[in-house]
Amino acid sequence: MDKPRRWSVVPRHEAAGELGARLKVSPLIAQILLNRGVSDPEECYRFLQPNLKSLHDPGLMPGMPVAAGRIARAIRDGEPTVVYGDYDVDGITGTAILWHAIRILGGEVTCYTPHRLDEGYGLNPEAIAQICGQGAKVIVTVDCGITAVEPAKVAKAAGVDLVVTDHHDLPRQADGTAGELPDCFAIVHPRLPRAGEGEGEAYPNPHLCGSGVAFKLAWALGQAMAGGGRVSGEFREFLIDAMSLAALGTIADVVPLLGENRILTHFGLRGICQSKMLGIKALLESTDSTKKVDAYKVGFVLAPRLNACGRMGHANLAVEMLTSADADKALEIAKYLNTRNRERQTLERRIVAEAVAQVTELGLDGEEHRAIVVGAKGWHAGVNGIVASRLVDRFYRPAVVVSLDEENGQGSGRSVAGFHLASALSAMGEFLEGSGGHEMAAGLRLRAEQFEPFREAFLAHAAEHIAPELLVPTLRLDVAAELGQITRGLVDEFEKLGPFGQGNPKPLFGCLDVELAGAPNRCGQSGDHLQLKVRQGAVMLKCIAFGMGDMAEKLRGGMRIDVAAEPSLNHYNGSTTVQLEVKDLRVR
Repeated sequence: MDKPRRWSVVPRHEAAGELGARLKVSPLIAQILLNRGVSDPEECYRFLQPNLKSLHDPGLMPGMPVAAGRIARAIRDGEPTVVYGDYDVDGITGTAILWHAIRILGGEVTCYTPHRLDEGYGLNPEAIAQICGQGAKVIVTVDCGITAVEPAKVAKAAGVDLVVTDHHDLPRQADGTAGELPDCFAIVHPRLPRAGEGEGEAYPNPHLCGSGVAFKLAWALGQAMAGGGRVSGEFREFLIDAMSLAALGTIADVVPLLGENRILTHFGLRGICQSKMLGIKALLESTDSTKKVDAYKVGFVLAPRLNACGRMGHANLAVEMLTSADADKALEIAKYLNTRNRERQTLERRIVAEAVAQVTELGLDGEEHRAIVVGAKGWHAGVNGIVASRLVDRFYRPAVVVSLDEENGQGSGRSVAGFHLASALSAMGEFLEGSGGHEMAAGLRLRAEQFEPFREAFLAHAAEHIAPELLVPTLRLDVAAELGQITRGLVDEFEKLGPFGQGNPKPLFGCLDVELAGAPNRCGQSGDHLQLKVRQGAVMLKCIAFGMGDMAEKLRGGMRIDVAAEPSLNHYNGSTTVQLEVKDLRVR
């Protein structure tokens, strides 16, 4: 990130020592739990040792019993069912979960994945009409459909039962009141109020992602086919395996890794390398990930390959890999996804460079602007969201990137904490053909001639609604630690706080007023990284600072510095030592 970061160290909790002693963990770990809002000892135990018994009953989700009952009837009666899933990782993995579930239970099922560029996000009436015309009796959506009012009418007119499963924001009218929901057989949504209860979610986990909802529907379907209560032994084994798919979707969709999401992700990651699913095996083999998979590997290795298929071509190949492909075909597709991901990376680098140049040329990086809107002909719409993320990383302000042709534009945006991007785009309705998304990520469509008016209006809206302090990136340090406290035992305890991600970020330790023991060394093929040692009293630790090689000339031995770092283990030449992975440092 180019902008300097403000450091914020969480004050020490007085109860950390007592809680740590009760849990038999370091006071630093107890401090981090308290920072996460986890203070009750029993809740702390559940956090450190996730348990499948803590998963919520799927029947608690409004619409779930009706949806599961209808799909179960389709299975028993041999009615063709189509799973219509979104083209991102969340939709792909959720589609695979339901496909496998219906097949295992004896149903007739196929999948439909819309083309990202040709059809766009969500259900479209033409696709629904086509599916109905091909003989489907039930259509089940995954990760989309909550606003599909017109497509639902098409299904209903054709006599086809539409079951919507989604987790995106419920539709709202301009005055903030509830908008129109699709008229369909059932809607399954974790934030849907229970019938007759008005506002407020009925399900305990409102942050379930699309693949998480699909997993819960699969579970409820297994119960329905078993006559209620426990699922069969075979289906239970499938559900445990399917958690790996749910974990991929949960991490990739950047929902909070807390509560039920944390449990699904914990067990999904733990079992992914032993998965029986041929598609998962192929994906792991093609990325040399067969020994250990953590949230980082999902976010930066596995998920980008699944996403690349939809961004650069058609996501139905990724769906095929995770569903119907045999071992050879699955590996062939997985290797193809690697190729597409490399193409995506090359394309992304070019468009990021052009977007940064446009930001500079237009002066959008100046203090008078509190958002970025860039667009150009020839930009591939499939990477707009990634490019927007790179712009936010660099300039730390909301960014919207639009791919234009002669008539239309398709865009994606990313935001900063405190600015609801989807709501901001809703306020731009007079310039847009459509928009939707979340607080931190959203998409839009517009006519090409409306791009400049939209840019002007969005920048004005941002200037009015974004306080200057929101545009100062803050580095949140969970705890101030002495070097002597960072031991092998602490690192082992530290790992129990994972999986890390949205809502449960990897904790940062502040090692303040330490001595730089000797001059740092640049490392890496291009000298991009930095090796250094820090000392505090009699304790010395090695540090690695990725991407901070340029700081070498500014540092010299004997300096007093502050280090923001994550403790980790360094495995080298058969020995294991504790080290600090530096995320930021400053000279005192």
